[in-house]
Amino acid sequence: MPEPFTSRYAIYYTPAPEHPLTVAARTWLGRDAFAPGTGASDAEEAAFISEPRRYGFHATIKAPFRLKEGTSVEALERSLRGFAAKTPGCPIGPMRIDLLGGFFALVPVHPWPTLRGLASRVVEEFDQFRAPIDGHDLKRRMSCHLDDVEMTNLVSWGYPYVSDRFRFHMTLTNCIPEKQRAEVRARLEEIFEPYLSEDYSIDALSLFVQEHRNADFVVRSQFALKAGATVRAAV
Repeated sequence: MPEPFTSRYAIYYTPAPEHPLTVAARTWLGRDAFAPGTGASDAEEAAFISEPRRYGFHATIKAPFRLKEGTSVEALERSLRGFAAKTPGCPIGPMRIDLLGGFFALVPVHPWPTLRGLASRVVEEFDQFRAPIDGHDLKRRMSCHLDDVEMTNLVSWGYPYVSDRFRFHMTLTNCIPEKQRAEVRARLEEIFEPYLSEDYSIDALSLFVQEHRNADFVVRSQFALKAGATVRAAV
């Protein structure tokens, strides 16, 4: 018998709702995580975008989790607000379209160690709110051929790709068959290239929620990082 579903929450980075990159992502994904129920994707493209469409345009900082018994989403939001108020922004810089394990994503042009540091802080700080990973999600994750480090991360943090396995990326597609990659890349370049040269930074953290197993993730709340402060590091 399937385990009962409770809402899942995730801490993501995504640009502001009116930002041109958010608008471009809405064009591509056919959905706006800030405005549930809006948009519609082209039928042919829909086969390429089902996963990023469901999760919404984002970069994962802390992967989806269920709330631990005795905690509440209101307490999580209070903690996020306090964390954001004392945490400097984090540079991303310009981005580019890249192919990661068969799927396309936006990734930073230059590696910023500070991105990994911020993500690790968020993972650790907010793990107090995370319930142990349930059987459904554990089985799904274990089907991804994880190595020993990733398995340890999964058990410890509920997600394989944390700490030194973290890589900042904003997923744009499902896994694309090799013969279709050139065509899909060309379409992505047409939509996204005009907006990728901006000096991006993580200036806010967004709390996304999935209300039921088949629901799309949507933005519940967004918290600006410490005003006027940005961490800088040598590229």
